[in-house]
Amino acid sequence: MTMCLAQSNAWAGIDVTRHLFLFSPILALILTMLAIVACPIIVGRSAKTIGAVAVMGIIASFILALRVAGEVSEGGVSGLSTLPAAGLLLVDNLSIAFQIILLAFMGGVTYLWWMGSSDSEENAPEFFILLFGSAVGMALMVSTSNLLMIALAIETASLPSYAMVGFDKRDRRGAEAALKYLIFGAISAAIMLYGISLLYGMSGSLSVSVVAKHCIEALATGHDLVITMVGLMCLLAGIAFKVSAFPFHFWCPDAFEGAKVEVTTWLSVASKSAALILLARLVMVFCASISAPEAIGILSPLAWGIGIMAVMTCTLGNFAAYKQTSVKRLLAYSSIAHAGYMLMAVAVFVHPNSEHSQDGISALLTYIAIYMFMNLGAFGVVSMVVWDTGSDKLSSFTGLLRRAPLLAIPMVVCLMSLVGLPPFAGFIGKWWILVALGQLNNTLGWFLIIAAVFNTLISLYYYMRIVVHMTLRDDGQPALSFPLGGVALVNLCAIVLLAMFGLAQPMKTTSEQFTRNIFDTTTVAKTAVVDAATIQPIESVQR
Repeated sequence: MTMCLAQSNAWAGIDVTRHLFLFSPILALILTMLAIVACPIIVGRSAKTIGAVAVMGIIASFILALRVAGEVSEGGVSGLSTLPAAGLLLVDNLSIAFQIILLAFMGGVTYLWWMGSSDSEENAPEFFILLFGSAVGMALMVSTSNLLMIALAIETASLPSYAMVGFDKRDRRGAEAALKYLIFGAISAAIMLYGISLLYGMSGSLSVSVVAKHCIEALATGHDLVITMVGLMCLLAGIAFKVSAFPFHFWCPDAFEGAKVEVTTWLSVASKSAALILLARLVMVFCASISAPEAIGILSPLAWGIGIMAVMTCTLGNFAAYKQTSVKRLLAYSSIAHAGYMLMAVAVFVHPNSEHSQDGISALLTYIAIYMFMNLGAFGVVSMVVWDTGSDKLSSFTGLLRRAPLLAIPMVVCLMSLVGLPPFAGFIGKWWILVALGQLNNTLGWFLIIAAVFNTLISLYYYMRIVVHMTLRDDGQPALSFPLGGVALVNLCAIVLLAMFGLAQPMKTTSEQFTRNIFDTTTVAKTAVVDAATIQPIESVQR
């Protein structure tokens, strides 16, 4: 009876139906996983049937995410708070915006799978269970500011990813890449958990808001400074692994080259974006824990640490891409470089009461939305070349303008957008990051601006290598055969990238709307599944 009373008190005052609705996109993904598990028993293992169930699940989750976005926007629901009562899981404009982007991209990846693998795939249920499982983990990563939940979410996203890279057991390169990915991920997870244990031992709490206050006190007084910095660096290491930021990037090129094209496309955007949004959320919690805007300088060591990591990441990614002959591997290093550009936006430490407090996070959200179309288009073209020629070598793209002009033209658009040249949307993504850095008006901001411009210039060479092979060289290879659906997808991505350039300001305004209520503390209780106020009565009843 005591236990029943405790449980009753725990749920007192909580609108369970509302909470289930707020997390309905994630719940829909989980229910789709259960449906896919049941399909082989009920209707068989047909790849097309399993794919159809997956598509229906993605569409349902996407519709629910749009409905939740409207609810969150109208009600001002926010989870990010400096209050310890913030729950394990949060729903706010930022988390739901990422879920919308994630589900849209997941639909594109599933479309690629349908065109390239649905006729030959023997293990479709297992593939989609892994894909949906990693998506659930990524959605959870952006929906928490609790250290325990961060660790669980990252592992939920990582474990299926390891298996997806080595999904084709007959492919030796994929198996080797998956093993490297697994070992590197296990080491990174151990380092992160060690850091979390240090931060928990120092602060006595798993809430990032409480940890932030203790860390700021340590930076101000020097008390427990070493253990604080070690704990923060270890936590950053776990997140940097998902971002594939320097020096935790070594898994990325091998994994991208060894995995199927659909998996490479998925990891190139989804994994990095989720980790970047998570890191940005943690940075904003730290900034909100500062008492006054003029005291934000106390966090400069953390800002410089992330900034230097960003510069090293994009510089290494760009230079390493120079000598690559595999286009998949080249685009892997390209994704590392772009992770560095996006990390620069995370290095914008601004107090929430400052005039430009949203600039960094809104620029990051804009960049992620644009990056999704750039990579989906580029990897879509690569996938169709691989399906027809059996190779992703640069030589396979020679004369592509003659052999398949409907693939070559969108590929040029996507590559020039990845460089960041106008009139393509990639220019807008980098421009808003540069604006956010310029608003800092300090040494770090100008250092990152110079580094971003320099890296943009040096990246032009290896992107142009692909363009030159496609347009200015021809070795007489026969024309490519390709699915019309794939052509439609990559050309749609190219058109969107051109349209986004003309819609730069509306895009930025939309991003600012999705980041506007992040620091609202008045409605945090609406989104906390179980918070400190409900835990206390349980303890008192049990005593």
